[in-house]
Amino acid sequence: MFLHVILLLVGMLLLVKGADWFVDGASDIARACKVPSLVIGLTLVSMGTSAPELSVSIQSALSGMNDMSIGNVVGSNAFNTLLILGLSALLLPVLIGKDMKKYDIPIMLGFYLLLLLFSFVLTPYALDRIEGIVMICAFLAYTLFLLFRARKAKKELEKIADLPEEPHSKKPLWLSILLAVIGLAGIIFGGDLVVDHAAEIAKTLGMSEALVGLTILAVGTSLPELVTSVVAALKHENDIAVGNVVGSNSFNVVLILGVTAAISPLAINPAVLVDLLVMLASGVLVLVFSLISPKISRWQGALMVACYVAYLVYIVIRH
Repeated sequence: MFLHVILLLVGMLLLVKGADWFVDGASDIARACKVPSLVIGLTLVSMGTSAPELSVSIQSALSGMNDMSIGNVVGSNAFNTLLILGLSALLLPVLIGKDMKKYDIPIMLGFYLLLLLFSFVLTPYALDRIEGIVMICAFLAYTLFLLFRARKAKKELEKIADLPEEPHSKKPLWLSILLAVIGLAGIIFGGDLVVDHAAEIAKTLGMSEALVGLTILAVGTSLPELVTSVVAALKHENDIAVGNVVGSNSFNVVLILGVTAAISPLAINPAVLVDLLVMLASGVLVLVFSLISPKISRWQGALMVACYVAYLVYIVIRH
């Protein structure tokens, strides 16, 4: 048991550090290729911090542990929205940008509804390959939309003032490529370790796969988002703090579950419906808060954290 816990922690460390190195390396490569930093922030950061969830969910699905795979994504999204944004707002009130309210949060909610439609209406209690492919297409469409918005925003800024050149990394290109490759390897190997040893711990403690996915894996794979958003909030980088969470949540649903279902169709446990509704409600709560006032205030952040703690108590009792 002790060895499994140690190896689980080692796997989580590899996931977090691997994601960090992958984002750094990929960002440097993008800058070297003259890709604007705005595009990097909207795409690479969100996808990079979602890489642990992608690795863990695919490994779980290939191992036949569907409950763990789905629980990891749904639990991560609830953790991201309620706890990470809540903690960020508790530290400093978080400003929600106009574009975030207009586009990204509604799109995120649309992806949640799409998952509910596929899982419980069109193919009840299953997510098949065709639905997985549709979700991957939705991810690609959203990414193209982000790139279009980034390009448009840069052109508008260029009309107003001369923009300084994008800062170049001091690292040589080969080192950035090496860093990205090592980071990706850390994510894959770390995901394998986390899934294997989380499953062993679950068996030892008599925990269900779903409970492990919703708690241990959800928290462990969301550490990159937690660190990124909290640090961004402290630095008054509101767009990064909120965008990282909203972007990661969207990618988790359409990219991770889409790829996982395309590789190996998923059986959906009926009990997951409650968790999906909690995930949807958490997104609606953020949208409502953003429409009430331009910032998520400290009391709203405290309420979000309290909601997550209540949800955590509920799933532990349920399982």
